[in-house]
Amino acid sequence: MLLHEKYAQVTQIEELLPLSLRILRFKMTALYRKSARRGEYGSVSVDDVQVPDLGPDPATFVERKETLERLRQAMGRLCERCQELFRLKLEGKSFAEIQKKMGAGSINTIYTWDLRCRKELRELMGGKWVQE
Repeated sequence: MLLHEKYAQVTQIEELLPLSLRILRFKMTALYRKSARRGEYGSVSVDDVQVPDLGPDPATFVERKETLERLRQAMGRLCERCQELFRLKLEGKSFAEIQKKMGAGSINTIYTWDLRCRKELRELMGGKWVQE
């Protein structure tokens, strides 16, 4: 029916093969354009994509756990003033706020205490922050 309406000029049977190949070429081109428009052409299947493991590897996890345990032990052996100073710093307090909370005479006293406490903590942890 479609051939009679759309391709009325085709009268001989020998003309059907080239016509059918041309129609097939048009259909293939339309399918290609449609898939390109939808983003299907060149897309990769979800099953073929390899997603990297973004979690820490076991060795890093164990090292971090050991370092945290050493830090916990070293913090327990610090004097009360150093423990309080580190607690306030971890709460996000500024040096001026720490000065008021701890009753220090000047802010330079807090800077000195901070330096000495960090040095003492470093020595208690073995002389360095990160174990190599």
